[in-house]
Amino acid sequence: MCKGIGKKLWLIPDCELPKEGEGVLKGHESVIIVNDSDKDAEIDVTIYFTDKAPYTNIKWTVGAGRVRCFRMNNKTDMCGFEVPYETQYAMKVVSSENIVLQYGRLDNRQVNLAYYTTLGYAE
Repeated sequence: MCKGIGKKLWLIPDCELPKEGEGVLKGHESVIIVNDSDKDAEIDVTIYFTDKAPYTNIKWTVGAGRVRCFRMNNKTDMCGFEVPYETQYAMKVVSSENIVLQYGRLDNRQVNLAYYTTLGYAE
């Protein structure tokens, strides 16, 4: 039985979905999750805003021994929730199994492309 690398609780404090912007590559945000355990990871996502109640009806699954990318601008990935563009928010990710999570943002609202990734805070 493989317990898996990572943690079950992750926070991403600096989210802000950019508009698609200029160029061939389109602006977006994504959360990439690796589950190297031998059980599927059932994941609950909470979105926090500065001016309204948290949104909690987002459920993800990452299969055992798999990696999966979830895009914040994809309503299917977000279980029908439409993440507002250019709005500060934070995300909590709680998993049934240990996972490793990486957040990325591609912001090309201007000619100079900006892309970065970071690990969330895990506990």
